[in-house]
Amino acid sequence: MYFSKKLQKFKNVKHCFFSRKNGVSDGLYKSLNCGLGSKDKKENVLRNLELVSEKINCKKGHLITLNQTHSSKVVFFNHKREVKNKLLGDAIVTKIPNIGIGILTADCAPILLYEPRKKIIACVHSGWKGSFNRIIENTIQEVKNLNSNIDDLIAVVGPCIKKESYEVRIDFFNKFLNEDLANKVFFNKTKNDKYFFDLRGFINKKLSNSGIQNIDNINIDTYTEKKSFYSYRRSKFNNEKDYGRCISVILMT
Repeated sequence: MYFSKKLQKFKNVKHCFFSRKNGVSDGLYKSLNCGLGSKDKKENVLRNLELVSEKINCKKGHLITLNQTHSSKVVFFNHKREVKNKLLGDAIVTKIPNIGIGILTADCAPILLYEPRKKIIACVHSGWKGSFNRIIENTIQEVKNLNSNIDDLIAVVGPCIKKESYEVRIDFFNKFLNEDLANKVFFNKTKNDKYFFDLRGFINKKLSNSGIQNIDNINIDTYTEKKSFYSYRRSKFNNEKDYGRCISVILMT
């Protein structure tokens, strides 16, 4: 369990970037796999989600996650009657209290946001594709639409794959440079037309370019910390058939 010191200052906000520890799953999914989209036993995943709800003091059935597709779609819950689980999207924004909103990741970055003046929470699933396609900007715009002050907004980027663990091909590199030559700063060439990509750096730049000055980072590499985190890339490297997903949650009372 990992926490942001910036968010811990607010007594009305509960949050956590959960590791893979202290769950009931076994095998490839050991132990706190929260991904219903994985091939893990459904009863184990549901029990893990119950454990997460208990840890964050969220009532059963009030922990909401998305059917994530690496899109730029933001889900906004304005009223309690609108709240539904597993909608299509990659970010949630809401002012509704006592609803836990969560993001599932296995190398992508989970981002939790809080605007204390207007009491708005948000969570974002930010892999390279979503980040590239403006999921971060779209989420912040949704927060702005609620008459919030961007100067008050706090963003926390959770554990994700580190630059030294994220090797990509030249077509990936060219895609980013074709979008903006300034993106070159997020790449280091390795060998044979391959590059290391700094996902966290790219995300932080997106946040700061959107006007957010209050940014926190949980600087942990999900790829190398195999006892603590699931990793899509590590599972692929090891020729494993599937992988678990960690969850990051924020709730406002």
